[in-house]
Amino acid sequence: MEIKESSTIQENKRFALTECPVTYAMERIGGYWKPIILYHLLSGSKRYSELRKLIPAITEKMLIQHLKQLEADNLLIREARPVVPPYVTYHLTPSGQALGPVLYAMASWGIEDSRRNAKGYDKSMDNFPGGNC
Repeated sequence: MEIKESSTIQENKRFALTECPVTYAMERIGGYWKPIILYHLLSGSKRYSELRKLIPAITEKMLIQHLKQLEADNLLIREARPVVPPYVTYHLTPSGQALGPVLYAMASWGIEDSRRNAKGYDKSMDNFPGGNC
């Protein structure tokens, strides 16, 4: 399906992207899976199979799609080594690494909010990848 570039929705979206930094950030890291992928890459390079094990609920299609989007947005680098079998790793770019404090704040808020709302989320920030950003 082709997007009509002159539509009101597209015009509003372009306006929001230029006027609101949160819109810009959400355009790059928004959605359910992207922050989770970035979170796991904070601790260092990972192979595709490692990411699949760390995020078992994500489908293969979604993981591939989001890895490609994050690479296109210059938040991660896909490094393929010319060996048999292929050896591909993913690691964060400086822009991706700069999201560490944002992800730390999200995780910290999630823990505190779940405790305030009696959700019984029994986690701490002790094992946050990359330390205390």
